[in-house]
Amino acid sequence: MAVRKSRKSTKTAPRRPAARKKTARHNKAATAERRHQNPETLRLRSFEPSYTVDDLERSIRFYSDVLGFVVNERWTNDGVLKGVSLKAGVCELGLSQDDWAKGRDRKKGVGVRMWCTTGQDIDALAKRITAAGGRLSGEPKNEPWGVRSLSIEDPDGFQLTIYREK
Repeated sequence: MAVRKSRKSTKTAPRRPAARKKTARHNKAATAERRHQNPETLRLRSFEPSYTVDDLERSIRFYSDVLGFVVNERWTNDGVLKGVSLKAGVCELGLSQDDWAKGRDRKKGVGVRMWCTTGQDIDALAKRITAAGGRLSGEPKNEPWGVRSLSIEDPDGFQLTIYREK
């Protein structure tokens, strides 16, 4: 049952005069000015790079058997495997077979490094990678910015640095 409050007189703070309502024209101008001074940044929820590789099957074996990715999707054309989507945790990586339209001597992976964060133990991860036949291009080490990392190069020369904050 609802109970009604008594109407005893209580002192309240004096009321402020109501703020003047801004006109729509003023609001639009102020918003435009804010956007000009502080433009909105891009807000991504994920990032899914894709590499074109020389030998798709070899790259799938490397990423799944050596690093521990799982094949999430397979893309075929007329029964021929053209690409895959790989998944590691919540991150995805696409791999596609080079069609050689730009020549067979095209270098891959030059100047490309992907930085990957993990919650896993870096030293244990390095042991697992080497036990699976992977060769580290950078042994586990403490970095000056407060992380422990390892580096590895995939079969096409793409560099991956996997790190964990200390």
